[in-house]
Amino acid sequence: MKKYLKLLRVEQWVKNLFVFVPLFFSGNIRNIDLLSKSIFAFIIFSLAASVVYILNDYNDIEADRQHPEKRRRPLASGAVSKPQALSILSALVIIDIALIFFAQFYFDKMLWKFAAIIGTYFVMNLAYTFKLKHVPIIDIFIIATGFVLRVQAGGYITGIFISQWATLLTFVLALVLAIGKRRGELINAQVSGKTRKALDGYNVQFADIALSISVTLAIICYLMFTLSPEVQAKFHSRVFYTVIFVVFAFLRYLQQTLVYNRTESPTKIVYRDRYIQITLIFWVAAFLIQIYFKE
Repeated sequence: MKKYLKLLRVEQWVKNLFVFVPLFFSGNIRNIDLLSKSIFAFIIFSLAASVVYILNDYNDIEADRQHPEKRRRPLASGAVSKPQALSILSALVIIDIALIFFAQFYFDKMLWKFAAIIGTYFVMNLAYTFKLKHVPIIDIFIIATGFVLRVQAGGYITGIFISQWATLLTFVLALVLAIGKRRGELINAQVSGKTRKALDGYNVQFADIALSISVTLAIICYLMFTLSPEVQAKFHSRVFYTVIFVVFAFLRYLQQTLVYNRTESPTKIVYRDRYIQITLIFWVAAFLIQIYFKE
């Protein structure tokens, strides 16, 4: 069972928590109807993401066998055979389509926009898997766009408006993670002496500059988001001070990237770094206080 969970990359499903962003910032997380819709979106997006991961591993199986960490993946290591992987992939596609149709009839209104988001995510990642991940800059923009689609999916299924600043903030934040990942891959490639086609067009100096620009933009976007009229109306004006947690989290991420080179897998940072975990807890708690205890 463990090898199949690894094949699905269940640990990566944490990225799909972005579908809850519209619900959280709208102050409606206690609304059972909207919460159930967001959970449904999370499940559908997670299964769609697993389909993409399996396709990617299937396509990169030979390259992954040369990678010090990726060679342990179920397909690359041989723990799961190609026919097994394709069978699981097919089952996931069928289940996901069935869930989308179920959502169309179960919820109050037709969710064609939500279905279109899922379709766009899937097609975009097909292009990424077979071609675009080898095109510098375009590759990280696709990764960042995937996070924006998650947020948009959460907004469409709940009918919650998503501000331009929230959308831009999501994109830039995801860009920071994608650049950090590429930088980690570059450093590890230098150490091992083995590079990959996906890293063509990048070097450490470019990654450092791009990371600095992206982090700066992310902090500015967050500041503008907290000062936007819709956020000020929903939350107390003191929400502005949550920028302290955001700046600390970004500095910690930069430290892990530039000093310790631990960001080839951004997901592992979330699971393992206690400083970032505690900062996220304080940040979420600060917003919860603003939602439920504002004057």
